[in-house]
Amino acid sequence: MSETITLKRDLSLTHVVTMGLAWMSPMIFFTSFGVLHEGSGGMLLAAYVLAFAAILFTAASYGQMARAFPVSGSAYTYVSKAMNPFMGFIVGWVILLDYLFSCIVAVLMFGINLHAQFPTVPSYAWITLLTLVVMTINIIGIKTSANINKIFVMMQILFIASFCAFLAYKAVTEGFTAGLNPLSSTSGVSFSSILAGASLVCFSFLGFDSITTMAEETKDPKKTIPRAIMIIVIAAGIMYFVTAYLIQQLYPSLTFSHIDAAGFELMQMIGGGLLASIFTFVIIFSILAQGMASMTTVSRLLLVMGRSSLLPSKFSSIHPKFRTPVFNIVLVSIISLFAMFIRLETAIMFVSFGALTAFLFVNLSVIFHYIIRNKQREPKDLVFRLAFPLIGAGFVFYLITLLELSSLLLGTSWIALGLILYTINRARSAKDGVVLGEIEKAV
Repeated sequence: MSETITLKRDLSLTHVVTMGLAWMSPMIFFTSFGVLHEGSGGMLLAAYVLAFAAILFTAASYGQMARAFPVSGSAYTYVSKAMNPFMGFIVGWVILLDYLFSCIVAVLMFGINLHAQFPTVPSYAWITLLTLVVMTINIIGIKTSANINKIFVMMQILFIASFCAFLAYKAVTEGFTAGLNPLSSTSGVSFSSILAGASLVCFSFLGFDSITTMAEETKDPKKTIPRAIMIIVIAAGIMYFVTAYLIQQLYPSLTFSHIDAAGFELMQMIGGGLLASIFTFVIIFSILAQGMASMTTVSRLLLVMGRSSLLPSKFSSIHPKFRTPVFNIVLVSIISLFAMFIRLETAIMFVSFGALTAFLFVNLSVIFHYIIRNKQREPKDLVFRLAFPLIGAGFVFYLITLLELSSLLLGTSWIALGLILYTINRARSAKDGVVLGEIEKAV
């Protein structure tokens, strides 16, 4: 009886775009401003432009694979089908690190920003509160989460637009003249430093890939998912470029007493206590939205990995009443509480490692699936399914090499743990090829 329980196919294009932007959280620009500003040597706009270039090609690759395999599982499913199940497991295991730490980042930023506004309340209290709220909403259902997120995403866009308008007004009234080249450096920052910053800034674009885990809950996923991916990436790029440009031009030299709460300090410096209070209010709901979307993503990935026998079958269970993976949601909620013991910068590096690794292999999977396996080699295929993925893979691989050693070491350790788990599960399997068989059933 439990085998007949399926996820609800309720999500429209608007819902999917909303969930992607909620996961990405446009306000991430401010909540991680200190880490990203310092990592790029103050050249935040240049770092965003380079990151956008890398992400755009990769986003196109995700769209290509979403058309080929309109099912949940994201990079895990794509690499398994295009390359082989073993590589799919490795990539799925790595992106699981990304998605788990994304939940941790959401609740951690919530705790940091609320503690900055209300110093008498400890961060762990806010972390616990958000985790419980996000868990409850996710259990109720994905459409409920998407509808709530729609409101929260619009709040973020409205705040960013108003903030940029305020900076533009200050520029006009103070007689400010914009520099001819907003990408140039006046502080002696090297191009390699900007590239290193771009590897961190990629974190701000993460989220477009998360919607591919919702394919089985999306109407007409072959068309809806690829369209949503491009809308999300381009919309985010516009918001980040304009905001970074205005801040960089009006405030070329910024220092912060607490790097993790730099966004709050920036608001106080620009608009005083009133703007800082409005910022905190919007942040509360933006992080709530990000937490809901992040938990949706990781719980669906665990569902697919459980369905494919790579994780215990308990992970593939769907609640008969709510039709959501309740076990996965509760487990991820418990893991999210580790935010009490992790620094924001460390969590961001871990997310970047997982995401960039998945991005690299999704780019390669386009080539394997369309060019090598299906032998589609018309001129347009060579451009969009060979050249573009190669460019995306090249950008992403270079960004991976710029990650800090601690991030690479953790990623390697996580992969080693995954290999141990994979070996144990394969040894217990009574039937060779069960993983591939289960994946093909899903498709």
